Amino acid sequence: MAMRTARVAALNKMSEAADGFLGGAGRAVEDEGEDMEPFADVKSRFDSYIRWGRRRVNMISAHGRSGARMSTEGAKPTGLNKLYPDARAALDGLVRDGMLLAIGGFGLCGIPEALILALRDTGARDLTIASNNAGVDGWGLGLLLESRQVKKMISSYVGENVEFERQFLSGELEVEFCPQGTLAERMRAGGAGIPGFYTRTGIGTVVAEGKEHKEFDGITYILERGIRADLALVKAWKADTHGNLIYRRTARNFNPDAATSGKITVAEAEIIVEAGELDPDEIHTPGIFVHRVVQNATPEKRIEKRTVRH
Repeated sequence: MAMRTARVAALNKMSEAADGFLGGAGRAVEDEGEDMEPFADVKSRFDSYIRWGRRRVNMISAHGRSGARMSTEGAKPTGLNKLYPDARAALDGLVRDGMLLAIGGFGLCGIPEALILALRDTGARDLTIASNNAGVDGWGLGLLLESRQVKKMISSYVGENVEFERQFLSGELEVEFCPQGTLAERMRAGGAGIPGFYTRTGIGTVVAEGKEHKEFDGITYILERGIRADLALVKAWKADTHGNLIYRRTARNFNPDAATSGKITVAEAEIIVEAGELDPDEIHTPGIFVHRVVQNATPEKRIEKRTVRH
């Protein structure tokens, strides 16, 4: 109630200030014999904004702040509200055998922990996963390797996972090694509607084998395909109920590119706020790319390699 009163007061002050400014400016122009129509148009638009603001305040007052309530009540999202009660509900109806997923994270930094666990619990098999690496033994995407749910990995670094190595060397797991920058650009390109691009990275190595080569200005490039995933799973620090995402520091890593590359994107965030509370200039991934959001307020954030001083 106190917040509603404060917001209404702020709207009233804005309306009064606008009336004073526009009224005074209008009278000055009228005295000069100039056209008043531009001022009438500005005043009409501002009045519309104030009316929208009052409707918004009334709606929040009537329905409460869904960011905290939905996670406990288990209500199904409606309209622009994309918040789901838990990770399992957020993946309901989206996962199937043999699909291609793009998953954010770098090592164990910025991985969607709750969504990975929920993905494992679906029992889906023969998955192809595009991600920088495959977690570690017993955590992150390593859990999906242990449960034999992954058919193919598209990765740039896999050196921290013994089970990954074992499955690859035994022929159980198909691996497509991809240079790190190329992998990021393949995801970004897929999300931007770009089916392929040329790069010099990988020329003269096994990365270039079987790919189209083309010369530009006397320099040879190889064609890399954009990644358009059936489903993308990403980790954000903060999100609103419309799916706008903010990442935090190095946990941003592959997440923005993975988010846009998904035909369907599900985001896991530590903090959920009401739509309109995020500064637009701070949003990294606009909600137009995100279809479902789930809160994980207390992720484990395990450390891949702990280094201590004695």
